[in-house]
Amino acid sequence: MNNFKKIGVTALAGSLMAVTANAGEMSVAGTAKIALEHINGGAASNGKSWSMGNQLTFTGSGELDNGMNISMSFILDQGDDTATSIGAGTLTNGSNAPFDSHSVSVGMDGLGTLTFHGEGGDSAVGAMDGSAAGGMWDNFQAAADEPESGHSSNDMLSYALPTLLDDLALVASYTPAGDGGANSSTSYSATYTGVEGLTVAYGAGEDNKSMVEADATAWKVSYAYGPVTVTATDLEYDHGTATSDRNMDSMAVSYTLTDEISIGYGEEEITDGSASSEKAEFSGFDVSYTAGGMTLKAYAQEAENIDYSTTATKDQEVWAVNATFAF
Repeated sequence: MNNFKKIGVTALAGSLMAVTANAGEMSVAGTAKIALEHINGGAASNGKSWSMGNQLTFTGSGELDNGMNISMSFILDQGDDTATSIGAGTLTNGSNAPFDSHSVSVGMDGLGTLTFHGEGGDSAVGAMDGSAAGGMWDNFQAAADEPESGHSSNDMLSYALPTLLDDLALVASYTPAGDGGANSSTSYSATYTGVEGLTVAYGAGEDNKSMVEADATAWKVSYAYGPVTVTATDLEYDHGTATSDRNMDSMAVSYTLTDEISIGYGEEEITDGSASSEKAEFSGFDVSYTAGGMTLKAYAQEAENIDYSTTATKDQEVWAVNATFAF
């Protein structure tokens, strides 16, 4: 049995190498991470914890005789692909672990690029709904619900239009109707980079993954001048069930001291749709050092009203240091 397996693997590897030689190139890139974190505040005062992260991204691309460019991406990330409860719906991917996001793109000059996301696709508006401060809310225990915009879907199509105007990028996405009563969803985004150092983006769309429909809009403005970069974002998620609304405002300022060292400060505010809701507020500083493929980072952050109330035990502080290695 062992010999049979070896022969089969060898034959498969030979076949893949033959296809690669004829159709294009394959490459693998990865990251490894070691982190130390401490959360303090109320019930979250549980001492220091160690963790690690690891991820491999397989990519392949090639050009056909007719001029089409084909590319594929596949991520291997142990522990990342788990069941996740999102708003009024539930997206369950745990059975696919450790396999993560994967997609195939088909493009041609003058016709744009069509991408099919088998798993983990970002809608047009979801691709730009991230926090300017990097999602500090996710670093705390019992944190505020994720500000969503229907940003992660399986079996989704996105289309990056060809260049119509200089420095203007247009993207549209379509998520087909799924099981459990989900309806199809569409969204779009526009990004303008025609002024040196300035990026302005706007997106809007639907999130109809459940019987109750929702609309999302997002904008982002970023300006870099010398070593300083200032970024602000806003996301509004209006759900048919008012208590499932999620809005987020964020800002960040970063300063590059040298080619290796940078420091930053950021803030986030998240609200839900409850009439008595308090804003969940997050703020923090970070510093990072990069040399070659290694990045050392440390941050200190604090959170208030994590559960949208003034309960004292829901105010927390966190500090962490981590080392990330790219290869």
